Amino acid sequence: MRLADWSALDFPAVGRIPDRVADEVVLLVSELVTNAVVHAGTAVEVSCALDVVSGEGPSGDGEVPSVVVEVTDHHPTRFLRGEPHDEDDPGCAGHGLRLVAELAECWGTAYRRASKTVWFQLPVSSAEAGESGEAAESGGFVESAEGSLRDDTRRNGALKGGGDCLNGDSPGDDAYVVELLAPAPARVGARDADEDWTRAGALSFLADASELLAGQFDEDLVTSLAAQLLVPRFADWSAVWLDTEGGPPRLAMVWHASESRIETLSRLLEKEPPELPATARGRAVPWPWPSDPAAYGPGGAALACRLIAGGRAVGTLLLGRAGLMRVPDEVADLVEDFARRVALALASARQYTRQATISRVLQRGLLPSRLAKIPGVESAVVYEPTGGTSAGGDFYDIFPAGDGRWVFVLGDVCGNGPEAAVVTGLVRPWLRLLAREGYGVGAVLERLNRMLGEEAVEAAVEGAAEAVAAGVGLPVGGGVSRFLSLLYGELVPLGEDGDGGVRCTLASAGHPLPLVVRPDGSVRTVAEPQILLGVVEDVAYDCETFELAPGETLVCVTDGVTEHRSGARQFDDGNGLASLLGDCAGLGAKDVAERIREAVHAFAVEPPDDDLAMLVLRAR
Repeated sequence: MRLADWSALDFPAVGRIPDRVADEVVLLVSELVTNAVVHAGTAVEVSCALDVVSGEGPSGDGEVPSVVVEVTDHHPTRFLRGEPHDEDDPGCAGHGLRLVAELAECWGTAYRRASKTVWFQLPVSSAEAGESGEAAESGGFVESAEGSLRDDTRRNGALKGGGDCLNGDSPGDDAYVVELLAPAPARVGARDADEDWTRAGALSFLADASELLAGQFDEDLVTSLAAQLLVPRFADWSAVWLDTEGGPPRLAMVWHASESRIETLSRLLEKEPPELPATARGRAVPWPWPSDPAAYGPGGAALACRLIAGGRAVGTLLLGRAGLMRVPDEVADLVEDFARRVALALASARQYTRQATISRVLQRGLLPSRLAKIPGVESAVVYEPTGGTSAGGDFYDIFPAGDGRWVFVLGDVCGNGPEAAVVTGLVRPWLRLLAREGYGVGAVLERLNRMLGEEAVEAAVEGAAEAVAAGVGLPVGGGVSRFLSLLYGELVPLGEDGDGGVRCTLASAGHPLPLVVRPDGSVRTVAEPQILLGVVEDVAYDCETFELAPGETLVCVTDGVTEHRSGARQFDDGNGLASLLGDCAGLGAKDVAERIREAVHAFAVEPPDDDLAMLVLRAR
């Protein structure tokens, strides 16, 4: 609806809206809608209201009109254009709305589970805004130019209870508590307080909080969600401090209903980290209201609550509401329950971070820090273990073996995850040792096969002894598998600096056979299939020698590539890999590897459920 159309509806004080205010509203709405459409990419809802608050207006008729506009999109996690997007500072969101901040009397952002609303309030004239000091409703809560919230609730409480509804001693206090515990920010109006409705609102809020916090593996994201769940639902500002190991607490998140105050609020909070007595573990206790109105707004009541999970403190939650003598007991109880959920989410996120860090360290130890450069050969590797950061059962290596020989390895331990990584940690050092001792390709596989058999026997004996000592049955099919498929080869550059290609000697033990791509696009298979390592003790392994001419490419993959499924089909059905490689003639090693990786991921909707690794060697 155009602002000019309001006059036909006979709204109170509608005639006071000057053209300048209408132009500013149109400008700000246009900016916010553009941001939402371009960056959120969802449908946009615009709400425009004329709010008339009782008071002593400049005309003496007791009406102070202002225009309130809300622009809502349905992607609450996106940043608006102009907002600084700093992953390390979740509290920075929103400071970039300079145009809104300059023109609007007050403004803010309301984050909900399925939407994000940016609101602003414009007085009909600067003179009226300066004299009124009254508030206008927006986004489910009320804020004046000085930051006073919920004046409408105070009026409702006074009418119902005949007294001050903010001190907790009048019937009007119940109405205020009901509003605080409502499942979404909303005015209570003349609705009677109802205990069952209050309880349902609290349960709805806690259910929403649990759903949003569950499964979050980043502690900064947890703190950001926690603060935005509290504001503006029943707090004007909130902050989360995180305890650190051996150091001072860290201010992880600060949020305010009036976003222009966040920066000042953050600076003030950083000067005074909260210190709660030991007796306050897990309880919401009163906290002194800060004295700087530029950051917090007018006086009010604040709470502090230690975040306890598993008997250990992980941080502290602060929140405050302007205009209160004290926070009602019902709200304090809700904050304690909410704080327990936040603490559990933080503990889970920290545990995940620790495990991911250990996994990355383990992976660095299992895989080579760098690949040796072979004269005349371009190499590329793709390695994607199941679970992303966890070290898996696939492994690779390229290293010099002395006497002008270079060795390349691509292996796959049966299984994946930590159990397979244990075998990987044994095999790779053994291979380097055997190769540098001068053993040929077949001899290396034979000795590795015997070592795996001996390790399997020792592990089985130790497992049986532990089972007997514990008084339990012998393990059946348990323990770590020592079965291993392996592609092992030696390369000897030909000519000066490998300009004549390379001589390749390789053997495959239960591994997908490697493919050679010629410059004309033809593809051939090299080597012969042989039994897995670790299955039979005394096995002789044969090897094959051929020349990789300049321009030819040797492609080695694990079964995570060839056996990747899409329904009943596998990626290599009908020589799918060879067909793909036929179109890779003339490409460099890295381009060939990337072409295969993209094809594997595009083959099925679901990501690969097995470790994926490939090694590509191209003679220049």
